[in-house]
Amino acid sequence: MAATAAGVGLRGIGHTFGNGHTVLRDIELDILPGELVAILGPSGCGKSTLLKLVAGLETPTAGEVLVDGRAVRGIDDRCAVVFQEPRLLPWRDLAGNVALGLPKGVGRGSGRQIVGHWLDVVGLEGFHRHRPRQVSGGMAQRAALARALVREPGVLLLDEPFAALDALTRLRMQDLLAEVQRGAGTTVLLVTHDVDEALHLADRVVLLDTQPPVAGATVATVLDVPWLRPRDRAYPELAVLRADLLERLGVPRPTPAEETTP
Repeated sequence: MAATAAGVGLRGIGHTFGNGHTVLRDIELDILPGELVAILGPSGCGKSTLLKLVAGLETPTAGEVLVDGRAVRGIDDRCAVVFQEPRLLPWRDLAGNVALGLPKGVGRGSGRQIVGHWLDVVGLEGFHRHRPRQVSGGMAQRAALARALVREPGVLLLDEPFAALDALTRLRMQDLLAEVQRGAGTTVLLVTHDVDEALHLADRVVLLDTQPPVAGATVATVLDVPWLRPRDRAYPELAVLRADLLERLGVPRPTPAEETTP
């Protein structure tokens, strides 16, 4: 059940809301099929808006989004989105919620098998018939991930999917995402505020930032993360990239005096 990974092309993307507020401008980026790219940037710089543009949930006011070389026109079936909150229907069990993501035309028997497969893949075997209120937040987010994956999307769009989870559950979900992405082969675009999460998961990290006096965020830098996944979080080489990204995000490197332990 491996997905057919799709490439994503952003060609001069800009977006201005109806109130005249510009959040994105001149976004140029190519995401390769099967690549996992993390999007970092200050709050309010348009990261989530960029995901919505790729999914077809919003229309750019400038430029064009391409998925597999074809322009996105409205909600695009080639993409699936996982939001920060699971957004499960409380009256449906987990299997019923995941089934909502199935493409049209899938038969009942086949759909049941597909749903069961992905629930098991994300570690929810034995919980198919549980309601959302009967499971933890991490388990609910696993179900949301399974709901996206049953579509076998060419592009999986993740909008801070682990931000609401406790620290340990978040680490487990990061490892699960890495494992599932390797198995499914889909292209992943991940919005996150967590530099460590980006470095642990991504092939490349894209930093969005504004460049006054021009309004709107654009691609400030693209950082390759050259080590193969899965990665050990203790890789000392990642510390260099982490310090670089934090400095670009406005967190200065500590001075020698600050580094000295009393």
